[in-house]
Amino acid sequence: MTETARAGSRRGKSAGVRIERIFTTPGVHPYDEVTWEKRDVVQQNWKTGETIFDQRGVEFPDFWSVNASTIVTTKYFRGALGTPEREGSLRQLIDRVVLTYAKAGKDHGYFASEDDAEIFEHELTWALLHQVFSFNSPVWFNVGTKSPQQVSACFILSVDDSMESILNWYKEEGFIFKGGSGAGLNLSRIRSSKELLSSGGTASGPVSFMRGADASAGTIKSGGATRRAAKMVVLDVDHPDIEEFVETKAREEDKIRALRDAGFDMDLGGKDIVSVQYQNANNSVRVNDEFMRAVEEGTEFGLRSRKDGSVIETVDARELWGKIAKAAWECADPGIQYDDTINDWHTNPETGRITASNPCSEYMSLDNSSCNLASLNLLKFLRADDTFDAETFQAVVELVITAMDISICFADFPTEAIGRTTRDYRQLGIGYANLGALLMATGHGYDSEGGRALAAAITSLLTGAAYKRSAELAGVVGPYAGYARNADAHKRVMRKHQAANDAVRTIGTMDKDIHRLATKAWDDVVRVGEKNGFRNAQASVLAPTGTIGFMMDCDTTGIEPDFSLVKFKKLVGGGSMQIVNLTIPRALKKLGYAEETIEAIVEYIADKGHVVDAPGLKPEHYEVFDTAMGERAISPMGHVRMMAATQPFLSGAISKTVNLPETATVEEIADVYLQGWKLGLKALAVYRDNCKVGQPLSDGGSKAKDDKAAADAAAAAPVTVEKVVYRPTRERLPKRRHSQTTSFAVGGAEGYLTAGAYDDGRLGEVFLKFGKQGSTLAGVMDAFSIVTSVALQYGVPLETFVEKFTNMRFEPAGMTDDPDVRMAQSLMDYVFRRLALDHLDFETRSYMGIYTAEERARQLETGSYTPAVEESDEELEEEIESLSQGIGASSKKSTPTPADGEAGSGAADLEVRSGSGAASAREVGVEIHSSQDLLEKFQGKAADAPMCMTCGTKMRPAGSCYVCEGCGSTSGCS
Repeated sequence: MTETARAGSRRGKSAGVRIERIFTTPGVHPYDEVTWEKRDVVQQNWKTGETIFDQRGVEFPDFWSVNASTIVTTKYFRGALGTPEREGSLRQLIDRVVLTYAKAGKDHGYFASEDDAEIFEHELTWALLHQVFSFNSPVWFNVGTKSPQQVSACFILSVDDSMESILNWYKEEGFIFKGGSGAGLNLSRIRSSKELLSSGGTASGPVSFMRGADASAGTIKSGGATRRAAKMVVLDVDHPDIEEFVETKAREEDKIRALRDAGFDMDLGGKDIVSVQYQNANNSVRVNDEFMRAVEEGTEFGLRSRKDGSVIETVDARELWGKIAKAAWECADPGIQYDDTINDWHTNPETGRITASNPCSEYMSLDNSSCNLASLNLLKFLRADDTFDAETFQAVVELVITAMDISICFADFPTEAIGRTTRDYRQLGIGYANLGALLMATGHGYDSEGGRALAAAITSLLTGAAYKRSAELAGVVGPYAGYARNADAHKRVMRKHQAANDAVRTIGTMDKDIHRLATKAWDDVVRVGEKNGFRNAQASVLAPTGTIGFMMDCDTTGIEPDFSLVKFKKLVGGGSMQIVNLTIPRALKKLGYAEETIEAIVEYIADKGHVVDAPGLKPEHYEVFDTAMGERAISPMGHVRMMAATQPFLSGAISKTVNLPETATVEEIADVYLQGWKLGLKALAVYRDNCKVGQPLSDGGSKAKDDKAAADAAAAAPVTVEKVVYRPTRERLPKRRHSQTTSFAVGGAEGYLTAGAYDDGRLGEVFLKFGKQGSTLAGVMDAFSIVTSVALQYGVPLETFVEKFTNMRFEPAGMTDDPDVRMAQSLMDYVFRRLALDHLDFETRSYMGIYTAEERARQLETGSYTPAVEESDEELEEEIESLSQGIGASSKKSTPTPADGEAGSGAADLEVRSGSGAASAREVGVEIHSSQDLLEKFQGKAADAPMCMTCGTKMRPAGSCYVCEGCGSTSGCS
């Protein structure tokens, strides 16, 4: 019997917990309720053409997306490829994990009866099979294998002011990185470079020791791992070396720029990037309330000796705050952790303070501890009638938190100290994914009072249900070993959560219903916890959900809003498409739009990538479709306000980076950090677009290196005299040129369009006659014609004008007399559609959705679209139909459909019908390999997201990390 089980016996534990059925049917195994199919998983690095993975005939449910099955096969199936030991079915993977959990639960006395154990096994299997939730990656890697049964992704280490402790830090961190996890620690106990050693010399200071740890992390990564080592380094704001710490990475960024300009390969993963330091860690400054008040008041702040706590130097608080913001502006580091807020919500202060976090900043607990994570897919709880099934959500939370606690009974840990602390305090981190998709689907803007109220209610219910079950488990198998000495503090924090729940101001029916359940849950937490204590010191966090988000077919990760409205989608059998997220038509239907309007808006989004000026969409509804990036990106404070709405209901914190535009100022970053403190956040990180140099962009190499190579080649070539023109030149039309005049009528108003061309057919001039000679309108049309003509002659492509002026809306508008353009939203809309039809090739026009009447008729009659892979029409239609049905939520006992983001394949004029409209799907170019690439295409500029070191795909943000859509690799620890 374990120590905690004995503790439970001493308290008079009950016979075990009862497990209620949620999804399953008595006498029917979950595997028998779904249709299984065989798939081939072949993965290549698209840049090199190298096949990096090949496993044929793997078995998955037919509703799992290609992406989900690929990532699970490549990441989580165990056993050597080509051997009988290799897993080849999702059944084997789920059984390996679930049966281990069920056995441990029985062995440690968790269940009231054998029937309860069986229900637990079946319910857990059903929920995993149907992508309702997922454990974090280490569970899938290790549980049920011959490897150590490590179940935690997040670790916090500690280091003291001694060489033995510092070298032990290097060793422990190395073992954690070797296993693919991440760790964080606070270096503030190490004496500063301004203090003396006992021998009389001067201490090296923590920043110097960071060099060794950084080199170690980089070496272990390059020795076999395929991703950057994930680590967090924290330093208290009152440490005498704080300024050196703050500016460390910013100065290295200067070095990267200098080396890049000298021709060295300084991309992340480049051969020369190893010459710079401190690139393998996220840095955070731990600020306290005393310092923040000094910043507000403009007073001085004392930096304290590590040995005796005396003030050895004073600094201007605002000046230091400005340096922190400037460094973050330059290189995104350091982030901020708010020490007093963190420790005010600490359930175990009698054991020790919380001094650090994991690399992604969501897990914050005692030194030498770990956290086991799991996340629920929120969209799975949205019913077909757009109501949230809060009762089922609570039941699933209680089921999953039970499983998570059981895992600690059999888990292995990388160090003895971490194992001891984790078994004594049993920290868990339940969370969720797909919040952004849920808000959009229900018609809530992410940055809106309604969106924040719904998020707060869901998060409150999540943590309330988790602690309720934790208190019930304490009555069965005993509270955590460290509870007795921290009982008063733990109960105080429970009351703080309860008070925060009472302060939530609900707005709509949905959040009111959820909040009502949350209020009851917190009442139960306080009542049952007073009697039994608690099984877990911590219960919830909001993690990035990178790889497991793909496993669950989630549109959005963690607490994040939607990344973009148009996504990249792989097809069964090969090929890929760009699709408009099916959450969008669902949201439009929820907002009351008619079917025809929904179809028009979706087609517009497919063309533009955003909703601004979408036909028929009310401007007051734009906020529902705001995204993390793009034309209507959510403001930085919009992200901060959402974090503030959910933070009071989390044991830990939130993994999230607040993105700012490249034009953001140092003062704006300082204000974001200040507001984070005022709003009660525990941690905050920022990223200003294009602030970093060491990121591999889609060109795959250093521009400076390419420029240097070009210069060397030019130097070796024979010298020639050539006039270099540094400005655009105008190519005038010949004196005699071909022209075409078209008469037209838009909304009953008549006009003439004359287009002149070069000898090779290129458009070179445009003249518009509209209105009486000498009128203001005629003058404006003449001026517009001259400007357009001159721009064309200076080389501005016609397609640029078409993209800018089509769909522009103003009077006159309406029916036209042109059979190819039956409706026009304005004079400009008609003119440039006509010019596109007359002067652009079919491929360019089809991308813009502009066709002649004959072309439209031919496509409707023949279905002339040819998919990227050779599929029959029946196969293509079946895939579209099966995927598009994901718009409706399934009932509890029915087989769920794919997540909203997984629309089917299609072409420019091929409609994907759903219960709420059509989702445009069309072929993508060979240069598109991810949703990040699609966003860049719509924005017209490259983003500085890193490239995946495994498959070469451009990664996208997930919390404070990055995740690869191609293979599921992450830059973080979850």
